[in-house]
Amino acid sequence: MASISVRQLDEETVARLRSRAAGHGISMEEEARRILKEAVSAPERLGDLAFHMFGSRHGVDLDLPARVPQVPLDLSE
Repeated sequence: MASISVRQLDEETVARLRSRAAGHGISMEEEARRILKEAVSAPERLGDLAFHMFGSRHGVDLDLPARVPQVPLDLSE
């Protein structure tokens, strides 16, 4: 496992990290690891990336049309 040091964090960032970690019942170091892992992980599906970037958390609320099941083509002729 690799280690890194993060220097020159402002007090507000440290306080928010401490509060967030306490809310999850974990150490600040573990909280930082989880945040970093999530930040650099690829989404499982492309749609997840689109939702993360343009979803309701970012003020975008889309009404998606209902999905219509596709009927397979009959290629027997």
